[in-house]
Amino acid sequence: MLEFYRQMLLIRRFEERAGQLYGLGLIGGFCHLYIGQEAVAVGLQSALTVGKDSVITGYRDHGHMLAYGIDPKVIMAELTGRAAGISKGKGGSMHMFSVEHGFYGGHGIVGAQVSLGTGLGFSHKYKQDGGVCLAYFGDGASNQGQVYESFNMAELWKLPVIFVIENNQYAMGTSVNRASSEDQLYRRGESFRIPGLQVDGMDVLAVRGAAETALAWTRAGKGPILLELKTYRYRGHSMSDPAKYRSRDEVQSVRDNSDPIEQVKRDLVAIGVGEEEFKAIEKEIKAVVTEAAAFAEESPEPELSELYTDVLVGQY
Repeated sequence: MLEFYRQMLLIRRFEERAGQLYGLGLIGGFCHLYIGQEAVAVGLQSALTVGKDSVITGYRDHGHMLAYGIDPKVIMAELTGRAAGISKGKGGSMHMFSVEHGFYGGHGIVGAQVSLGTGLGFSHKYKQDGGVCLAYFGDGASNQGQVYESFNMAELWKLPVIFVIENNQYAMGTSVNRASSEDQLYRRGESFRIPGLQVDGMDVLAVRGAAETALAWTRAGKGPILLELKTYRYRGHSMSDPAKYRSRDEVQSVRDNSDPIEQVKRDLVAIGVGEEEFKAIEKEIKAVVTEAAAFAEESPEPELSELYTDVLVGQY
């Protein structure tokens, strides 16, 4: 639980710093923060086997990379478009990638990662490597047609895919209730005979438990399973979103009553963890984030010649 607390706090402080750097103009393009949703990535990815399993997600991806143990320095360098970034400064916030860690992006097209994640599941089954793909998408993406084509194929071929809907209650600016005729998203796989579970995505232990259940199902060769994680984002859809479609009182109520980090802190206090230990973790995380920001700001931008590397050309 202390490790879960540390990882969620790292994501929270990292994203807060990323927001500051965006405001200073050091991060270009779009930037989607994970603040409020930390328990989802930390709880799920703590149950995965790095080097065996694979992960793919949408453009709100910094938190997933941190939860996978990827160095905060190379993530922050990528955010700021530096050569030392994990994608050499060419991917930015929305398109990070690390084959070494089995992390296949960061995708900007809504729902595209679900089809790609189904392909990763096919790869695991074809290679018989025992791996499972965790394919994250949001409540907005859950209405995309390619999602259901992927569900059908995954169940027909019994692919080892865990489809994870991060239901943070809002697509860009539309609440899930206004956008979805069936807003109980864990049922979306029923017509494909894919079982679904609805999980409190603000409770990291509940998320971890759901991950273990889902992994046991897929590793047993039973095919895909669907997890709906009920979570909440505190910030706008992206840094350019003023989020006027919901009230400040609504956001504050979630912060006060359901914050994933504060929930774990209360549980830790109840079993005897003292304030000094929390202060030490906060100090450690602050140093890590400060070092990552300094590393990013001091790293050079990519050379112009980098425009022509990692570009694949088909010859016919």
